[in-house]
Amino acid sequence: MTTSERYAQHVLPTYGRFPLVPVRGAGARLWDDAGKSYLDFCMGIAVCSLGHCHPRLVAAVREQAGELMHVSNLYQSPLQAELAEEINEHHVRLPGKIFFSNSGAEANDGLIKSARRFGLKRPQADGTQRYELITFLQSFHGRTLGAMSATGQAKIQEGFDPLLPGFRHLPFNDIAALEASIRPETAAILLEPIQGEGGVIVATPEFVRAVADICKKHDLLLFFDEVQAGFGRSGDAMAWRMIAPEVKPDGISWAKGMGGGVPIGAFWLSDRAVADDGTPLSSLLGPGSHGSTYGGNPLVCAASLAVLKEIREKELAVNAILQEVRIRETVRSWNLPVVTEVRGQGLLIGIALDPAHVPTPEGKTPALVLVNQLMERGLLVPPAGPNAFRLLPPLNVTDAEIDEALAIIHSVLSRLS
Repeated sequence: MTTSERYAQHVLPTYGRFPLVPVRGAGARLWDDAGKSYLDFCMGIAVCSLGHCHPRLVAAVREQAGELMHVSNLYQSPLQAELAEEINEHHVRLPGKIFFSNSGAEANDGLIKSARRFGLKRPQADGTQRYELITFLQSFHGRTLGAMSATGQAKIQEGFDPLLPGFRHLPFNDIAALEASIRPETAAILLEPIQGEGGVIVATPEFVRAVADICKKHDLLLFFDEVQAGFGRSGDAMAWRMIAPEVKPDGISWAKGMGGGVPIGAFWLSDRAVADDGTPLSSLLGPGSHGSTYGGNPLVCAASLAVLKEIREKELAVNAILQEVRIRETVRSWNLPVVTEVRGQGLLIGIALDPAHVPTPEGKTPALVLVNQLMERGLLVPPAGPNAFRLLPPLNVTDAEIDEALAIIHSVLSRLS
């Protein structure tokens, strides 16, 4: 029985999977079950920050697996405390505290719960709890019921009504629409500094600053979803600092690249006071208010520590900026009418397509057509909405690997133009 047959018989069909069976990876390369080599610029959708099977990550996992893989969060894990310190001191660089989860959706659920707990501590004028989160159209925050309700894409939510109440989705980068939409029940604003799944749309500096000002004016929490954009991918440890470095968020969610391939997520809450008695925001989720059986266990924390220290010590965020410049300059030099725009920051890049130049069969999108053609030529990339595809190489990608990928992309796109 083939892998595809086993999937058909035993695995829920929740993904439209490509006909590719990966069996081995090394650096930016992936090999399938037939021995074909691919240049992987998908990287598990921005998960494998150091590429496949990086020696430092592999060594950390092997060593920790032989020591202690899991203990309950009823006890104090030294590696969890060390990882929280690494993130606070070297990546966020603001006073706050961290909860470890298993995924980005769970991390965003934690932010949602934090907003509601804040709305209880800081209620409306009549004493009624505030509970509403404002998010944005084309956002993606995960597929749990809470994170899906926060997501501003109808196709993600279709068929799962009734959704969790307490969310509104506004146009992204529209300051006027946001200013006009604050209600007495609003407690927080959640946004992605770069909308990855929504097409690689970057928040403008003016918009991020306006969001921060509105939060201060109306006593709201400011949350950033950095699940895809964080920890070096956008050119800084924190994506928001590439856009509006003076802004100080109240909460941040992460996952994907922070583990290099192991299932780990986290959310951070600021230590800033949210009450006249000096109560910090980070204290509102006390014992019994939130939890995770596997979150932050010794194995995943050892892996994440190896990844984040490698990113920091080797200054891989700088490489992300340098490679972004090379990608933009090269694609611009092609002057191909099929390419309408190069979007994003660092190594979260979206190449937008003109659908008029992409012959698209019924039931497909231009992005999927291109993704399949690039895969046939040996380059793996994920779509980003219907009319764009993403480049998400490892943060330590080399000039030669970038050049190889761009040559493949040019060979496919030039035929369409």
